[in-house]
Parts: sequence; C-alpha cells; structure tokens
Amino acid sequence: MKLPFLSTEYAIEALTLDDAEQLPAIHEEDFVRPWSANEFESLLEQDTVFGFAAWKVGNRKGMPAGFVLARLVAGEGEILTIAVARAHRRRGLGRDLMEAVLRTLHAERAEALFLEVDETNAPAIALYRRLGFREVARRPGYYEHGAGMKRTDALVMRRDLK
Repeated sequence: MKLPFLSTEYAIEALTLDDAEQLPAIHEEDFVRPWSANEFESLLEQDTVFGFAAWKVGNRKGMPAGFVLARLVAGEGEILTIAVARAHRRRGLGRDLMEAVLRTLHAERAEALFLEVDETNAPAIALYRRLGFREVARRPGYYEHGAGMKRTDALVMRRDLK
C-alpha cells in the first residue's frame, strides 16, 4: 500500500515481509537488545501488526531511512517500535512515520494510540507531545542501557483519536 505522501527526498510506504531483513540494522542503532530479522518477520506476519518505512525516493531496494511498527487490537493502537537511522535524523521522518500510523488508525476508527518512550529521550518525547500524546503512566527501570549503566523509566504515553 502506497500512501499519498511524498516529500522531495523520502517516500513513506507500507512495510512488507520482504523488508524484515533490513530493519535490524536501523534498530540496533538505538536499542541495547535489537530485534532480529526473524522477530520483525514474525510481527509483520500478524494480522494486527502494520508498519511503514521511509525510503529515499528512487531507492526502494536499498536500506530504509527509518521505520515504525504498530499494532491495532480492540480499537486501541500501540507503537511497537520506531527508529530512524542516525544518518537521516532531524529531517522530520519520525513525525512522518507517526503520522502514517495515525492516518491508518483514524481510518480504522481506533480510539487511542499508546507508546512507551525512554524518559531520557528528550527529542522523542518532544515529538510525541507535539503530536498530542500525554504521559499516563511510568514503568520504573524498564530500559536497559548496557552493563554497569543505570536503568531508566519508560513513560507510557497516550493520544486519544476520537
């Protein structure tokens, strides 16, 4: 499924099973325990899971610049993971990917979208707040940052869609 979104540099398109092999390379830039291609494939095979990737225009066969995976169950959406490759940050791709999810959830008449974000990830928190999310809970010590480093809390955030 191609979205009617096209910037001058990037196209936002639906993820397919064929994309699963490329996602771990981006995911490992931000997560201590990145997901494997098999884990991405397993998620993308589920009827309730969908996602989008940002591709350099004309380079759909190359590495995506970023991606988002989400789930919709019983009228509630959840961001499973989102990542933008470091080389492509500060170009609005995180916002574009989130907006693709929001459009899909609105079309499906979902009631709310939830996500979890590391309390130390100020750029992501600022983005989510600009998109209308608010903090509704915390998960103490949820994020691991490597051996000997202090664990940080996850902020659980919600955006109402109705």
